[in-house]
Amino acid sequence: MRFTKMQGLGNDFVVVDGLTAPLELSAAQVRRIADRRLGVGCDQLLVIGAPVDAAADFRYEIYNADGSRAEQCGNGVRCIVRYLAQRGLTDRSGLVLEGDAGRVRARIEDDGAITVDMGVPRLEPREIPFTAEARAVTYPLAAGGREVAISAVSMGNPHAVLIVDDIERAPVAELGPALEAHPRFPRRTNVGFLQVVEPAYARLRVYERGAGETPACGSGACAAVVAGRLRGLLGERVTVRLPGGELVILWGGEGTPVWMTGPAVSVFEGQIEP
Repeated sequence: MRFTKMQGLGNDFVVVDGLTAPLELSAAQVRRIADRRLGVGCDQLLVIGAPVDAAADFRYEIYNADGSRAEQCGNGVRCIVRYLAQRGLTDRSGLVLEGDAGRVRARIEDDGAITVDMGVPRLEPREIPFTAEARAVTYPLAAGGREVAISAVSMGNPHAVLIVDDIERAPVAELGPALEAHPRFPRRTNVGFLQVVEPAYARLRVYERGAGETPACGSGACAAVVAGRLRGLLGERVTVRLPGGELVILWGGEGTPVWMTGPAVSVFEGQIEP
């Protein structure tokens, strides 16, 4: 199996072309490929294929390092756009991509950055999915031996967002796993730890579902800005600093899509026997 190793702010991927022939990988094969000692090593594996929806140009599937399927990945979408352009599979600067979470629009900017319309965030508990009697800006949750207040947001995949005073001291290793598997998130969740520096600038660490803490999470940055805006802490345009670098997130408010802009880089190519 030929592959391209790619990264977006250090969030790394194995990207596979499934256009010419259908590709089916078991969870065990995905775990082997994602293993950083026995395989290639990645946070997620991305498979590009032909679209089912006539309105889309390409389809993509996302697999976490633990072999589970993910609905959405913002950094992964940017890497897919870069891959398609570098491979000559498209000559268009704007694309419509289809994934498990639906369609997203993406474009390559003049400076090489990639902007993605990540869609309208879903805030109703049943759509996230999250167990709650009614929608709220924050929800109290018992996890890791403490009581925390989280915002629940879906960017096509579920996110729990906590506000912290100091990102360096945030209890990511303790609360991340506890919240990821919290029973009120029936499909598990990504967990974002958000420090608001000023309305236009925030810092973020994310414990990703099925991968653990990663250097960056695009959908997590989008969810964090949505949560921060709903709490009245962030403005419409926010630079989000993650351990791997910065993303620019733009959200006009409820009922409008979230736009994400950031880099995507090819690292190397190779082949592996899964």
